[in-house]
Amino acid sequence: MTSRDRPLSPHLQIYRWQWTMLLSIVHRMTGVALSVGMLLLVWWLVAASLGPVEFADAQAFMDHWFGRLILFGFTWALFYHLSNGIRHLFWDAGRGYELQTGYGSAWLVVLASLVLTGLAWLAGYGII
Repeated sequence: MTSRDRPLSPHLQIYRWQWTMLLSIVHRMTGVALSVGMLLLVWWLVAASLGPVEFADAQAFMDHWFGRLILFGFTWALFYHLSNGIRHLFWDAGRGYELQTGYGSAWLVVLASLVLTGLAWLAGYGII
């Protein structure tokens, strides 16, 4: 069989977008975002070890609205990746493959990530 006669693998252009497909892609994106975000944490820790001037510079960036936005996104990515990782652990155990359960757990992952992010930021500001 020549390479032209071989069937092509299905691609995103063939499949209709589904909620679980989107969550899988976001899971991978949050994993990358967490890896990149750890560089920010390392920068902050190194600045703290270098002295008060360097730490003040790093802290000023974190206190700026753009720094807060990055930290908020990092927090959401962390809780989303954690929640979806727990969902994947259930799948690894052979549970939750039913269609309705899959959609329900997907919504639960999104809800849990938003609630946990909100609670973390409220606790960080001393509100709760």
